[in-house]
Amino acid sequence: MPADNSRHIVDTARRRSEYTRAKAIQALRTLDLAGELVTFETVTKRAGVSRSWLYAQPDLREEIERLRAARRRGPGSPVPARQRTSDASLLQRLEAANARIRRLTEENNFASNSPAHSANNAPLRLAPARPGQARAIRCRRADDCAQTGTSERARFWGPARG
Repeated sequence: MPADNSRHIVDTARRRSEYTRAKAIQALRTLDLAGELVTFETVTKRAGVSRSWLYAQPDLREEIERLRAARRRGPGSPVPARQRTSDASLLQRLEAANARIRRLTEENNFASNSPAHSANNAPLRLAPARPGQARAIRCRRADDCAQTGTSERARFWGPARG
């Protein structure tokens, strides 16, 4: 009676199937990371597997269809799956932006109700322009220049020349 070598044949078929599956998964990842179009055709060419085998693998088929659908509804340049923003991340960014808007609104309301606000919002006066020079902004109030120890002339035109 000949020896039963069927376990070796089954073992080889299992390893070959795992290797083929690994090639298909690697091709999917490579295409997605590169931002290329993921279709059954591109995966079969990249992985060197048959299209019928690919259609027979339900999880791979589902992943290809998901990536293909994401590309269709996405913007002009697709973003690879690993770089896409998660819903939780978007929600956190939105909450942070709303908190910042609330804080700035409160600061603006406080500042606009302060007594210093009305004095600091006096209209600006422009210094007369010299020929060939732009007009310079003078101090908002005369005491602004006095507080810094400069005159309006010295502040914008430099010290007076004798």
